[in-house]
Amino acid sequence: MKQRGRHRRRRRGQALRATLAGTALALTAAATLISTSQATGANSPGDLTALRAGASSQLRLHENLTSREALDTLSGNMGGNVGVDGVLSDTDHSMRNTADCTADERSALPVEPTATRAYCWSDADARSARWRPRSVTTSGDAADEGAWGTRQVILAGWTHRDGRAAAQDRDEGLARIAFVDATDPDALRYRWVLLVAPRAGGRDYAPVRTGLGGMVWYQDKLIVTAEHGDGLLVFDLHRLLRTDVDSPAVGRVGRGYSAAGYRYVLPAIGSYDPEGGSCTPGRDDAVPCIGSLSLDRTTAPDSLVATEAASGRPEHTRVWRYAFSTAAYRTGLLADAQGHVDATEAYTTRGSAISGALSHRSAGAREAQWYIGRPSDSRDGHGSLWRQSGHGSGAATCTADQSHACWGLGSGSLSYWERTGELWSLSDATDRRVLYAVPLSSVDGSLG
Repeated sequence: MKQRGRHRRRRRGQALRATLAGTALALTAAATLISTSQATGANSPGDLTALRAGASSQLRLHENLTSREALDTLSGNMGGNVGVDGVLSDTDHSMRNTADCTADERSALPVEPTATRAYCWSDADARSARWRPRSVTTSGDAADEGAWGTRQVILAGWTHRDGRAAAQDRDEGLARIAFVDATDPDALRYRWVLLVAPRAGGRDYAPVRTGLGGMVWYQDKLIVTAEHGDGLLVFDLHRLLRTDVDSPAVGRVGRGYSAAGYRYVLPAIGSYDPEGGSCTPGRDDAVPCIGSLSLDRTTAPDSLVATEAASGRPEHTRVWRYAFSTAAYRTGLLADAQGHVDATEAYTTRGSAISGALSHRSAGAREAQWYIGRPSDSRDGHGSLWRQSGHGSGAATCTADQSHACWGLGSGSLSYWERTGELWSLSDATDRRVLYAVPLSSVDGSLG
């Protein structure tokens, strides 16, 4: 499918399509859970401050791509690529609509502004203590028209994190993605795909282990945070593959391929590694660990937004962006012809422990607005969502207690579906896992 890489002039305020819009969800039960003791984010993160001269060199990455020969060998050995359509034609899980979510699950939704769409996972995934949902991206990121072929698609990244789990050494850190067919907004279905990395010249593969704190689907590529925030991994969504052996192993088994019980795998095609060496959390003079990702389609060219992972510093975080390549033969990739990736913009914010960040410049605006999600200090508390620029910041205020703890409980990364005007996120608390959308216009409206 031909993807559009050319940056377009953005249109002012598009209305939500009727099939995607919904009546605002009733969240009275959730509101009663908010108290002044949960007022996380009460302190304003203030203005965004441009990173000092020379500090951007710590953000430089270098592109390292797997050889096409190795990727073709793996595809050939596994019967050929199946692509996104192949996975979505074989979904085996259903998401529950809002009415079928439990009261606990609905209590994880934002209080103000309220979500217009919300979905809950199948029972086993909703209750699993071993897997945590962390990040979200959509076909609204992938293509200007918001669809991949004829389908509207949501990707949700989960990571295995449970020190008590059996076979910890084998499973800990595994990363999987829910490929969700959202074409019918009343009947979302999904299939799990395991992330892997080719080895032995493409004759085998190994599991990818990463926290999946952020991911962005742009054109035909998926970019995700690498293990411990040490750079980025890149995947080609044309190269989804089907396994033919059902076993606990991940990789080649005899003459076939297994993926710990998963039917589909997505092999990495390369990485973006920090040129300054491994990342070091909590140090301004060191390479930052990357915590979350999002896409900004309002820059020229489109850009990848990154944030520094949470560290021991109480009130200091770096946020920055990389430009996507505009070369027709480098769809969905970063970097210049020499493989270098430099930040095109970089700031510091006093917001700490950022769970997700989004940059967006509205039509006619002088500068981009940065939306910063911050979790609660309490496991059961709602987080806050701040809008920042170089001239100040603000957040929604909850009617019930006048705190800023109005955003989702345990919220992950942020993703903006430009064509529908929806801001997507998800909650990661066990038994309170919800995938939801809030109109960005409602977020702005809640800030006055």
